[in-house]
Amino acid sequence: MDRIDRGILAILQKDCTVPVAEIGKRVGLSTTPCWRRIQKMEEDGIIKSRAAILDPTMVGSSVTVFVSISTNQHTKEWLTRFAELISEFPEVVSFYRMSGQVDYLLKIAVPSIEAYDKFYKKLIEKIDIADVSSAFAMEEIKNTSNLPLEYLPIVKN
Repeated sequence: MDRIDRGILAILQKDCTVPVAEIGKRVGLSTTPCWRRIQKMEEDGIIKSRAAILDPTMVGSSVTVFVSISTNQHTKEWLTRFAELISEFPEVVSFYRMSGQVDYLLKIAVPSIEAYDKFYKKLIEKIDIADVSSAFAMEEIKNTSNLPLEYLPIVKN
C-alpha cells in the first residue's frame, strides 16, 4: 500500500463512479496501471464493494432506529442462528456484536414507528432475547461510509 493506493481509495470512497482514467490522472497513473491497482485492492478485500448511497427519505426509510439487544444466550450456536435471522431482515442496515452491557447493536431503517413495531414483533417471535431497547434518531448529523485513511500504513517503494 503506497500513497497512490491511498489516493485511489480516497477518490473511490467519495465517488465510486469516477472513471478509471480520471482516477489515474488524479493520482499520476495511466489507465491500465490504475485499473490493475483497483482490481488488486478488490481481490485483496480492501475494496469490499462499490455502491450508491441512497437518501433514506427518498426511498421510504426515513426513520432510523438503534436497537440494543441483550441475551442470556452466549453460545456459538445461538450467535450463528441469531446472525442468520438478523441477516434475513432487510430493515437491518448494520449489525454489531458489542462489549459492555449490551450484547448486540442493530441499526434499522424503516418508514415509520409502526413499521419498526412490526419488525420488533417479528424479531421477538423468532428468537429468545432477554432485553431489547430502542432509540429513535431525531436528526442525522453525520453519516458516512468514508473511512479515515490517515491511519493506513504507507510502504515506500
